[in-house]
Amino acid sequence: MGKFSDGRKPARSFDLFSTYDYYVPGIKGVLMLLLMFVIGVILANIVAAVLLIAGKETVADYTEVISYPIMFIPAMIYAANKSRFNSLFEQPVRMDDNNTGKLGWGLLVPMVIVATIATNFMTDPLQKLLPPTPEWFEKMMMDMLLGTPLWVTLLSVSVFAPVFEEWLCRGMILRGLLKHVRPVWAMVISSLIFAVIHMNPWQALPAFILGMLFAYVYYRTGSLKLTMLMHCANNTFAALLSQNERLVEIESWTEVMPLPMYAALVAVCILIVAAFIFILSRKVPLQEPQETEVSPHQ
Repeated sequence: MGKFSDGRKPARSFDLFSTYDYYVPGIKGVLMLLLMFVIGVILANIVAAVLLIAGKETVADYTEVISYPIMFIPAMIYAANKSRFNSLFEQPVRMDDNNTGKLGWGLLVPMVIVATIATNFMTDPLQKLLPPTPEWFEKMMMDMLLGTPLWVTLLSVSVFAPVFEEWLCRGMILRGLLKHVRPVWAMVISSLIFAVIHMNPWQALPAFILGMLFAYVYYRTGSLKLTMLMHCANNTFAALLSQNERLVEIESWTEVMPLPMYAALVAVCILIVAAFIFILSRKVPLQEPQETEVSPHQ
């Protein structure tokens, strides 16, 4: 691949990460990405409706895995075009970095997985703050988790969701906001967007808490691979548990374990997450921010 006269490489169209290195969206850019996402959601629903109208049971089983990526395609095309244009005059800001600090991949990978699962349990008491889950939503989730082949469910929630949602919420939105607002607000806003795109309050609240953890890991490490791994671990854990029909119907772990054990488990999970954040803040120093010009085209 050729280089520019200053040694920079042009954005590549085949690389999920470097394709977008030259586009760091500002506030207007974030809003445009969200508009593109809404257009993608509309297109995905049209495709899903057509597949369901087709009426073939085998096709209906794969509706989710076929329509899900479509939601992100308009935003990805828009961002790729902006990045290619910006590559002519701006320095890249890497979407995916490898700032593992003193921990290294060998320690950081198991740590983020444990912290993610702990956060999953830690958010369980928050379900009490939400209204009871309606029957139609429970039925929809049961059909999605138990009514389709396991490999289809895992492809959707363990591969597609981590890749596409992390690309949008951390790789594009958080990375862009970190250049334009205070880090804490960048993490909060990107996590709120992450919660909203789940499109229901029963998943949105836990998604916001998990989104804050993912955002902090991305803020410290710059690694989209790590947040994709965390997202995958969380969704795979939930999907495998859901294969047990008794567990998929519960709204809280208090329904399957004594209250003292439940309280102890939540307390331990809080300590695990707090220790993880503390270690990450000490062992993974922030890198110097990369220089980039704020383009009027953002």
